[in-house]
Parts: sequence; structure tokens; C-alpha cells
Amino acid sequence: MAARSGCRRTDGRDSGLNTDVSAPFASLIETLAGWFGMAPIDMEIAFWTILVGVVCSASCALVGCFLVLRRMSMLGDAISHAILAGIAIGFLLSGSTSFLPMFVGALVMGLLTAFLTQTLHRFGNVPEDSSMGAVFTSAFAFGVIAISQVDRVHLDADCVLYGAIEYVSFVTVPIAGLHVPRALLSLGLVLLLIVGVLTLLWKELKVASFDPMLASAMGFSANLLHYVLMALVASVTVVSLEAVGAIVVVAMLIVPGATAHLLSDRLGNMLLIAVLVGIISTVAGYVGAVWWYTNAAGMMAVAAGVQLTLAVFLSRRHGLLSRVWHNFRLGVRIMSEDVVARLYRAEERQGETAVIATRRQCAAMAGGGISAWFALPNLTRSGLLTRLSDGPMRLTDKGRRLGQSLVRSHRLWEAYLDRNFELAPDHLHEPAERIEHFIGPELQNRLERNLARPGVDPHGTAIPLGKKPDEDPDET
Repeated sequence: MAARSGCRRTDGRDSGLNTDVSAPFASLIETLAGWFGMAPIDMEIAFWTILVGVVCSASCALVGCFLVLRRMSMLGDAISHAILAGIAIGFLLSGSTSFLPMFVGALVMGLLTAFLTQTLHRFGNVPEDSSMGAVFTSAFAFGVIAISQVDRVHLDADCVLYGAIEYVSFVTVPIAGLHVPRALLSLGLVLLLIVGVLTLLWKELKVASFDPMLASAMGFSANLLHYVLMALVASVTVVSLEAVGAIVVVAMLIVPGATAHLLSDRLGNMLLIAVLVGIISTVAGYVGAVWWYTNAAGMMAVAAGVQLTLAVFLSRRHGLLSRVWHNFRLGVRIMSEDVVARLYRAEERQGETAVIATRRQCAAMAGGGISAWFALPNLTRSGLLTRLSDGPMRLTDKGRRLGQSLVRSHRLWEAYLDRNFELAPDHLHEPAERIEHFIGPELQNRLERNLARPGVDPHGTAIPLGKKPDEDPDET
């Protein structure tokens, strides 16, 4: 725990670990070190440090996904601060700095934090974020006061905040003749517990995370599931605190889950991606810490933050760049359709005589500006316009069918607005021009049936005929 001196390295002490365990791992780290021109790395320490970090980040990522889905991400931060009071209580009751009483005290305090937060929110009408802040700051302050009153316990603040993951290989336990870091043993047991609970309660936790009321209606106890999840969060927080510190525990509870949520909308995939993000954060963070000669746990949190930043920009569905690209493509499509619709209307006025227009005229029909010029190649590439030998362009048969569909949507929507809303005739065109790009053949037919098949729009202009029900709607 944070109150033990195990956070500190004893110079000259042999860790007693078996070097052959890290042999398959050594070539990878040596290769990375060579690429970046880093100083030689102790492969044994690197192996166990990264392995402990991987197990810790995987444990945090699995439960963190559910916290992200429940919009309770900061509860991990609250628990990581509140368990200091549990450590103090465990020592005061037992009089010992051994692992078990302090672990039990910290775990109970973590669960109590979650319980008090929910109680204040539900019965005290206190906002959830306010109740969380009030509980964990009070518990943390009590823990600091209690620890400061006990002379026999030394609290290393750096250990609590930043952890001592670089030194986990110096505190070992023998297992089957192999000296394994004690932190790896405790974190491994917590990871197995988390995997077991998620496997056993997968359906229940999935339903309760997305819709607690539905879970209750299906006979699941949403409150019980909540406290089961909080017990897992408290367990992984307590066990991880000494090895990686509060900063990394909070980061790994939130960032991998938030990153995975940007990259996938399916819970199973989200868990796998979150674990992968945690693993990459551990390896990249350790290499970065060696490169910059800084705290490894802090660099792991930084690596997780870098991945979240990349996901914010590059996520295929929710990323900023993907949304910019989607909006750009939508704008080009609307501009292209505006050109097609206006050329079709010109052909209507001239008795279906093919109308030709220059590129400059087509750009003006698309609204003008630089963006409009991107629409012109799209028109010819899509086969909606054809270029004549002397330069001007005109509609193809495919373009006329699309223009007919757009004009039909426009005039049907004007008729619908005129019948159902009290709008002046000169206020019908603008909303219809915006919506015409999103009304397909099926909705056109529904509007026509609703309007009892009108032949003309409110301005007296004929509404083009629609596609027959057995025609392919995708053709337009």
C-alpha cells in the first residue's frame, strides 16, 4: 500500500528474478532501444515492469469501459483519493502495516465512497458530480489527518501520486521456483476476478449500463449490479495504487475506455480496443520514460492521452477529421444536385430541349465560391453531366432522372407545407430547397398519398411523375 516503504528502490539489492523468463522479450526492447538511440536497458526489470503495467492497464480498462458508458468516469478518481482514509483505518484497527488489513480498509472505503455518492445524489437531491466531490475530498482529508497523527507510518506522497512501477521487480514472492513481483500477483488475481465477473454477469451488466430501468424491468437488480461494478473498481484501484500511483489509475480507468468508445459502438469490441490501448500505453510509456529519463507511470498516462487525441481526430465515425470529410462530401453532393435540379427546371421551361451551360454558369448554379468548383468534377464523374466538344455541359439521361426526382421532392414538400402549415407562398421555396436533397422515392410516394396525389404545387407548377413501385429507387 501507499504507506509501505516498498515504493522505494534499495540500491544494490538483487531482485532474484529469473532472467530466462524475459529472453523472448529482450530482442524487442533492444531493437526499440537501438532505433531510438537509447542507453542499454536492463531487460529483466523492463520485462517485469511492462508486464505489471499491462496487467494493471488491462484491469483498469475493462472496468473503465463500464464507467464511461455509465457517465461515471470520475468515480475512479474519487475512489483513488478516498482509499487513503481506508489505509489509515486499516492500520489504526490492526496496528500493522501488513497488506491484508490495509487492503480491506481501502476496499471498504472505496465501496463506502460509491455508496455515499449515490445516497447523496438519490436521497439528498445533490447533483451527482457535487456529491462525488464532497465525499472523496472529505474522505481524502480525513485520511491525510489520520496518517499524519501516526508516527510509525511514513506516507510517500510521490508514491501515492506517481507510483513506483520501475521498482516492482525488487519486491517479489516465490511461485513454483520463480520469483514474481508481488504487485503482479495481486494485479493478476484482480484481473482474473474482473474477467470472471464480466463473463458471469455479461448480459446483466450490458443491459444495466445502457438502460438501468430496462434492467430493473427484466428482473435484474440495477443497484446490486452497480455495487458489484463499484467493488471491481475499488479492488483494481486499491491494488494498482502502490504500483502505478493515483494518476495512472485514474488515467487507465478513463482514457482507454473513452478512446475505445470513439472507435466502436459495440461493447465487446470496445473492451478489446480498451485493453489494446492500455497495452500500447504501457509499452510506449516505458520506452518513453527510458528515453526521457522520467517517471514511467506518468509516461504511460501520457501515452494513453496521445492515443485518445489521435482517436478524437482520426476515429472513422466520430473523429473530427471524419466529420469534416463527411460534411465536405455532403456539401459537394448538395451543390451537385442543385446544378442538376436547375438545369432540369431550365429544360422544363424550354419544353425539354437540352440546355447547355458553361462551367462558370454551373458553378454559379452550385452557389459560387471555391467549394462550388469541387462539385463540377463530381457531376461529370458521376455521369450526371456530359461535356460537349466545344466546352459547355448538359444533363445526361441519368442526370435528368435525378433532376426529376429532386424537383418532384421540392414541389411535393411545398404542397405539404402549404396544406399543413400556415406559410405564405413566398415562404415555401426556401425550406423545400433545403429538404429536397433528403427525400427519396419512398417518402415521395408517401407524401403524394398523404396529399391525395396533387398534380401541381402551390405555385401552379406541375409536379413530375414519380417512379413506379417496382422500379429500383437507388437509380435516382
